[in-house]
Amino acid sequence: MKPWMKWTLAGLVVALLAAGALRTLSARQAARAALDAQQAAQKSQVSIDLTGNDLVQVKTLELQQTVPISGPVKAVNTALVKARVPGELRNLTVREGDTVRAGQVLARTDPTESEARLRQARQQAAAAKAQVAIAQRNFDNNQALVAQGFISGTALASSQASLDAALASHQAAQSGADLAAKALEDTVLRAPIAGQISQRLAQPGERVPVDARIVEIVDNRQLELEASLNAADSMLVKTGQNAQLTLDGTHQVIHAKVVRINPSASMGSRAVLVYLALEPDANLRHGLFAQGSLNIGAITSLALPVSAVRTDKPQAYVQLVNQNRVQHVNVMPGARGDVADVAMVAVTGVAEGSVVIDGAVGSLRVGTLVKTNAPGPQ
Repeated sequence: MKPWMKWTLAGLVVALLAAGALRTLSARQAARAALDAQQAAQKSQVSIDLTGNDLVQVKTLELQQTVPISGPVKAVNTALVKARVPGELRNLTVREGDTVRAGQVLARTDPTESEARLRQARQQAAAAKAQVAIAQRNFDNNQALVAQGFISGTALASSQASLDAALASHQAAQSGADLAAKALEDTVLRAPIAGQISQRLAQPGERVPVDARIVEIVDNRQLELEASLNAADSMLVKTGQNAQLTLDGTHQVIHAKVVRINPSASMGSRAVLVYLALEPDANLRHGLFAQGSLNIGAITSLALPVSAVRTDKPQAYVQLVNQNRVQHVNVMPGARGDVADVAMVAVTGVAEGSVVIDGAVGSLRVGTLVKTNAPGPQ
């Protein structure tokens, strides 16, 4: 075979192979395009069935604004009974939980020393009183002698000074006796308020110094919550505002009202203490911890449940149902509040009456078909 015929035959074979590869590649691309189109069509036709509980409607609502509060429950009236004089503690019989009356004798300290000092002071006062009597007689005699001309006026002035000194000594001695009587009275420890013993801090027979703590009394009939608020929240609080609280570990709702606001902030935290009077309740105790929310007012605005506003993008948005398809619409959240115990948030960027998918459904792709019989624009 001639060389040119070989080259011509080889070229024809290469051309046929190239044409076959091109047809195969084109067929694969066409099949892939058809498959992609089919998948896209299937995705566009996928629908989500939603119930009425999955949808919320944008409405104009009155939002009750609240401030979270927490703090210890404290009795308005408490008293710490301390020893006023040193001595051995006697007759202390009350214990934690015992009820006491105002003025009730709780204990005594050994009165032996105080009684001896009182007797000594009274005897000194009696001696000073005798000196007054002597000085008074001398003055009276000298006054008579001066009138008769037997002595000079200088002697009368001297007797007058002696009488004055005796009177002053008697008054000082009497004051000492009064102090000794007060010290003897202070050996008796009485309850300054009515209430219950919350702590017994000493034992009978123990020798206690001055200002030693003996018992603590708490009156649980009048309790209040001491809440610490930051500077921003404290500016919104006023006396008379109401709060709903719960004790730690319980679900019982306790109502309270702001009765006092501390006029100064704490030096370290700059927090402001707010005091709320609690309604009487047999389950409340001094020292418990409570938390809840304080109602500071209300605003009227377009609002949605907090769960309906999604924040998984840089800009907050809602999943709006428009013509049976999901549409993402950016919104601007505002103040928060409660409506029928549901946390709501004021929003701008959506029209009143718009139907929004609640956050419990999860994130849906834009354009997803939804089916629902819920009222509202679709």
